[in-house]
Amino acid sequence: MSDKDKQPLAASVPAQPEAETADAALQHIVDGFLHFHHEIFPQQEELFKKLATAQQPRAMFITCADSRIVPELITHSSPGDLFVTRNVGNVVPPYGQMNGGVSTAIEYAVLALGVQHIIICGHSDCGAMRAVLNPDSLEKMPTVKAWLRHAEVAKTMVHDNCNCADENETMHILTEENVIAQLQHLRTHPSVASRMANGHLFIHGWVYDIETSAIKAYDADQGGFLPLDGSHPIPVATPKARF
Repeated sequence: MSDKDKQPLAASVPAQPEAETADAALQHIVDGFLHFHHEIFPQQEELFKKLATAQQPRAMFITCADSRIVPELITHSSPGDLFVTRNVGNVVPPYGQMNGGVSTAIEYAVLALGVQHIIICGHSDCGAMRAVLNPDSLEKMPTVKAWLRHAEVAKTMVHDNCNCADENETMHILTEENVIAQLQHLRTHPSVASRMANGHLFIHGWVYDIETSAIKAYDADQGGFLPLDGSHPIPVATPKARF
């Protein structure tokens, strides 16, 4: 056996990068702000002057708190375009169960800002969905565990109806079912239900793939997710208006 063969296996494994220190992490954020303040802001000063006293967002965007999901980047939106609400698992509690930040933001977006679209966006490799599948991992996070009960209907749908081949497929289907479940919760909010009924509000369910940047959108008529690729009509999850 050569000396090379005698080397421990670990020697062939690349060293892991050192974790960023707390001071370095904060400095990176502050440096980013200073770059924005001195370089980016002056180029868009007129826009920010218009936004200083009013907002008229095109849509409300409800998505996960995951740091890899940046709604403005994904949709190439400018400040003022999106009214964004983020939480673990892109959850929308049913109306009346929890009058917290999500419910308040929905009511404000619909009644005060008059948004015409609400988009609920899930994503691939979602830690919240993985926790839904493995609730024992949340024993030390009771608040998160309680919050994710709002995704329990999606878990039950997958458990009862999907003969998934492996965890990857289960995660994929669960992520889609969770978006559908939260759309159903969204429709229980009176302000949303009323505006949908008279055709002034439209709801959408998306799933964003981090690795490829592809988005699939839920189509209520077909009962499934279709590619958001510009070659077909935009799928919508909104029932037909009644008034």
